Amino acid sequence: MAEKEIYQPDPDVVAGARVPDWERAERDALADPQAYWAAEASQLEWSQPWERVLDEDNAPFFRWFVGGRTNIVANCVDRHLTGPRRNKLALIWVGEDTSKVRTFSYFSLNREVTQFANVLQAMGVVEGDKVTIYLPRIPEAVFAMLACAKLGAVHSVVFAGFASDALASRIDDSESKVVITADGSRVNGRVLDLKAIVDEGVRFSPTVENVIVVRNTGNDVTMDPERDHWYHDLAALPIAKGRCDTVQVDSGHPLYILYTSGSTGRPKAILHTHGGYMVGIHTTLLNTFDLRDEDRWWCTADIGWVTGHSYTVYGPLLAGATTFMYEGNPTYPYPNRWWQLIEHYGLTHFYTAPTAIRSLMRFGDAWPRRHDLSSLRLLGSVGEPINPEAWRWLHEVVGGGRCPIMDTWWQTETGMFQITSVPSMPLRPGSAGRPVFGQEAAVVDEQGEPVPDGTEGLLVLKHPAPAMFATLFNDDERYVDTYWSKFPGRYLTGDAAKRDADGWFTIIGRTDDVIKVSGHRLGTAEVESALAGHPAVVEAAAIGLPHEVKGNAIHAFVVLAMTADPCKEVEEELRDYVARHLSPIAKPDHIEFVDALPKTRSGKIMRRVLRARALGEDEGDLSTLEE
Repeated sequence: MAEKEIYQPDPDVVAGARVPDWERAERDALADPQAYWAAEASQLEWSQPWERVLDEDNAPFFRWFVGGRTNIVANCVDRHLTGPRRNKLALIWVGEDTSKVRTFSYFSLNREVTQFANVLQAMGVVEGDKVTIYLPRIPEAVFAMLACAKLGAVHSVVFAGFASDALASRIDDSESKVVITADGSRVNGRVLDLKAIVDEGVRFSPTVENVIVVRNTGNDVTMDPERDHWYHDLAALPIAKGRCDTVQVDSGHPLYILYTSGSTGRPKAILHTHGGYMVGIHTTLLNTFDLRDEDRWWCTADIGWVTGHSYTVYGPLLAGATTFMYEGNPTYPYPNRWWQLIEHYGLTHFYTAPTAIRSLMRFGDAWPRRHDLSSLRLLGSVGEPINPEAWRWLHEVVGGGRCPIMDTWWQTETGMFQITSVPSMPLRPGSAGRPVFGQEAAVVDEQGEPVPDGTEGLLVLKHPAPAMFATLFNDDERYVDTYWSKFPGRYLTGDAAKRDADGWFTIIGRTDDVIKVSGHRLGTAEVESALAGHPAVVEAAAIGLPHEVKGNAIHAFVVLAMTADPCKEVEEELRDYVARHLSPIAKPDHIEFVDALPKTRSGKIMRRVLRARALGEDEGDLSTLEE
């Protein structure tokens, strides 16, 4: 790579970094990964020490910190209550109407979490129970997650942009007994009726006993007197008052499940546990972003996605940091909203998606340049590969040419960063960086053999890491088949990548039937299933095509019933149908009506052929194509 494409770290940044000598740290961690992770785990609190760092006897069902007992809430909240962080700001929340601001010290955060836990406990929620959280970006979302964890219950957060069908499938699969939602959410000056979506989603649920409703927007909603409860009414009752002890659980006790799209129509639920997960995200956040006590951290991700779990809620609170949440979107009412917030609140870290950066780039340099962004110390990218143009704009225009950009590659499954940088490393626009300390990665061909440097191949991870998922919820077989069976002993990421001669990795994108749209991961099968639910559709296929802002756009191919007319009105009707039944994010940018779909002789849709045709590229080997 050309020398001008390598940004050398500022000596002052290196001197102040948690990891000033990254080469030595990388070498030492790889020499004994278990010793490295044990040292990192010892920085957190355990009610009972572990007996074994890593149990690989039943691989790939790895067990971390075996015999140890803890609770992630004991480390996110409880341990900060007896020291100097007791009155430090834990959370700053700003509404879409920026005059609405709520702040919580670690002391008051504990009070809110305890109150919510008492309410859940009074409803019969006990250790191991499942609770679905369907909330917008409001503080109660944080309280609810931590309250579940405090009780040893398992939370399942569903992004509050999913429609009722998608919500219902996740509630039913998890067998949740309680659903937590709000009356509505604010989206670009409008109110979205979340309660109505939940009503539809739980209508036929055999397990949901109670629905807790947070008053957020004040819109009128229908309340079932036997099932639905206003949270503010519950919080005023004696049941919500008083002490609630944090339940100490085994290190491998389930913390949360999070549904992520896969290559089948059924979303898969990733299962993360308390002990290893908290060690992994705590360590990677501190190393990569060099968080200090005086910093104010902003990860713009919604809590409905793993980034919001790991690096909006749990990671910053584990570090004793101040985490910032904003309810609205970056371009409403004007495209300077994010820059305005950074300036006003003196935020030091800004961690966001390339999609957001590209969308803001379109409005030009003037919007960020009108604000004083000098409080920023470090920037970060997440969710998809960041193109060099967006990297440079973020570095020069937002960071003033002085802020290192930590590009981070990881997944819902890994729970924590796997390939990234630390501030003392040289940075390369477009490259995700190097494997985190204690991890090794490789780029291999279909047979599992390493490919030459600079050659695209399949990205695999060579070692388990503490924050990696324990399994797929209720589906151990799929866990093994999807991630560990192709190359035994190595984790198949499902991404394509290249490695350069210096050991830096560049991520290309997904190799399976998953589309990344604006950082949101959507399975082609889910989109196709939503389209096929319309009575006019016989069959459908979906692919992702490059999009200059969103990264990928959904392009659908639809076979209509003989009675349907392939016209613009039907296309719009189908697009809206997907938005209603899956999510507005999943709405295809374009629908192409076709007489038939290319399939193998076994009946599998050949999406690579559709993609090649859409891009005008060579269709490749068609020997398996059914005539």
